[in-house]
Amino acid sequence: MSSRKSLRRPALDRFPFIRTAMPVLAACLLLACSKPVEKTEDVRPVRVMKIAAGSVDASSEFAGEVRARIESRLGFRVGGKIVSRKIDVGATVKRGQVLMELDPQDLRLAQTQAQAALKAAQTNRDLAKSELERYRDLRAKNFVSQAVLESKEGAYQAAQASYDQAVAALRNQANQVGYATLVSDADGVVTAIDAEVGQVVSAGTPVVRVAQLSEKEVVIGLPEDKVDALRGVTDVRIRTWANAEQVFPGKVREVSPVADPASRTYTAKISIPNAPAEVKLGMTAYVGFVQKAAGNVIRLPLAALVRDKEANAVWLVENGAVRQAPVKVAGLDGNDVLVAGGLAPGQTVVTAGVNLLKPGQKVKLLDPKADPADRSDAGAAK
Repeated sequence: MSSRKSLRRPALDRFPFIRTAMPVLAACLLLACSKPVEKTEDVRPVRVMKIAAGSVDASSEFAGEVRARIESRLGFRVGGKIVSRKIDVGATVKRGQVLMELDPQDLRLAQTQAQAALKAAQTNRDLAKSELERYRDLRAKNFVSQAVLESKEGAYQAAQASYDQAVAALRNQANQVGYATLVSDADGVVTAIDAEVGQVVSAGTPVVRVAQLSEKEVVIGLPEDKVDALRGVTDVRIRTWANAEQVFPGKVREVSPVADPASRTYTAKISIPNAPAEVKLGMTAYVGFVQKAAGNVIRLPLAALVRDKEANAVWLVENGAVRQAPVKVAGLDGNDVLVAGGLAPGQTVVTAGVNLLKPGQKVKLLDPKADPADRSDAGAAK
């Protein structure tokens, strides 16, 4: 009975491999009946521009601060205690105006002492002179020897020298009393005060800073790669942040030969001839250096430049595809790159999407006006 039931079992149960192979056979039949998949070519959308050669001026701009060309740190020529201050920060001062004063009591006592020493030296000189005259009369009558007369002449000369020394000491001490008053040596404005009333200062210690307003300049920092190229530029333009539309001519007055240890830039001072009153000290200013390019160059957006094996290159569009062309970079101007060789006027350069391209890549122009087939003069360089 059991043998008959086994003979009646379906073929799938008796041959399990058929059940496993059926899905595979069905898939093969479906693939054989379907149409072949057509391969689509990858077309990249890019933004382009048509280039044109021309004379381009390269400009570089740096931010700085307006300062006075001459800022004096004034101090007393003698030491003492400050008893009065006549000015505040920001005050405009004139030449000869009193700024601070020291306690002159000790200096006046020293002057009185010098006057007393002068009177004593004068008395000794007069006594030696009268005695010399008396001994000359005695020598004329042959009452004294020549040696005695010469000793009296020497005593008079010594007394005269002591008198001259006392005169010089009195004059010096009178000057010391005058040095107790600090005056401005030029017209300007007070930019800082470094000492206050009651403070004891030594001779030469700076106590007041006075900036002269006759000459102003802008102090900037030049990077290492541009300091040599910008050192001899004559077309320098200055504008302030407060009034960016007004431009003043400038002149490179000084470039530091040593880089700043903190910023690694070279300090440059750009003078402003006949600076107007609205250009105030401490203002933020921008200094632009304009350089004339040698020959014709092409200006392209910086995004159009790619690196290929340590060389600079761009993508050119020709017959709907791109190819890479090496270029020679002459410099940078803001967000643009100046190309001096490797391109010709009329060629179309990819300006956006350069990192996704490969040689022979088909592209779609996002700006149809830049297509050479539509316009021959579109996208000219700035």
